[in-house]
Amino acid sequence: MEKLDAPILVVTDHTGNLGDGFVLTSPSKQLLTLAGQLTNGRIDAIALNPQPQVEELAKYGVSRVFTPDLTRMSPRVGAVVAEAAYVAAQHDDTYAAILVVSNYRGREVAAGLAVRLGSGAVVDVTACRVIDGEIEAKKSVLAGSWTTVFTVTRGTPVIALRPSSVDAVEVDEPSKPEVIAMDVDYSAAARGVEVVASTEQSGSGRVALTEAPVVVCGGRGVDGDFTAAEELADRLGGAVGSTRVAADEGWIDRSTQIGQTGVSVAPNLYVGLGVSGAIHHVCGIQASRHIVAVCDDPDAPIFDIADFGVVGDVNEVIPQALEALAEKGF
Repeated sequence: MEKLDAPILVVTDHTGNLGDGFVLTSPSKQLLTLAGQLTNGRIDAIALNPQPQVEELAKYGVSRVFTPDLTRMSPRVGAVVAEAAYVAAQHDDTYAAILVVSNYRGREVAAGLAVRLGSGAVVDVTACRVIDGEIEAKKSVLAGSWTTVFTVTRGTPVIALRPSSVDAVEVDEPSKPEVIAMDVDYSAAARGVEVVASTEQSGSGRVALTEAPVVVCGGRGVDGDFTAAEELADRLGGAVGSTRVAADEGWIDRSTQIGQTGVSVAPNLYVGLGVSGAIHHVCGIQASRHIVAVCDDPDAPIFDIADFGVVGDVNEVIPQALEALAEKGF
């Protein structure tokens, strides 16, 4: 596989706080893995907190870690991150690309950073490769009916990768990253928003929906009972999602809604239970590597995009699936 020799800059995220410490997120590990797949050169990272998990960054081959001054600034604000990334990018004018996570903030960061660099951005990317010395980025559009390939033709490309599009893989020999403190002269736009307090939503204890390697989604066909979806998700170490109908009916929390008016997911495995496959839902699952559908309607549109489909009642099929998984040691 062709690789570049130029360095790549990665915008990483950590969860946690000063008291408990910070932990590198899974999507950030995936970004670093992608960087290693694209280049034989140096991998630099921006850590948006004062105490980056350097030992974890080392496991993914990071050479330099930039830590911007965030006094009275919040890394949740897109302009703050874009401006910090721009300053970091000035440390080396040979960066082949800048990688960010494609989430709500990441897409804003990608756009703002590309404008500052005078280059271009590609968001919701699911795969990248190097062809003739240039990075090609692939993404699905139009509810998964088309796969498009993009190349940024001017300046340093900014690429926003969908979570779970790449499996995180540690390098054989950890690096010894150099930590570089960085001053940033933030603009009025970046200083115009101050996060004064935040409260983490109480979760189910499962992995975040947008980061899950497996997503089990319930639709109208579960008829208000998400027991089967939850049991299957827990067995596979995944997250539970829902269609708009299920959320509208109040069967499950709105935060689980996948689709045009919800979140987009890109798991290794998506399992739809009682999901018909309406276009506004399909556009949120189109980047899934494998799609399995269980629905009692043989004419359901989801079977047109499913890699494996079962026509049957969810309450009859899933108990058998759970039993089979138990026999396999899951």
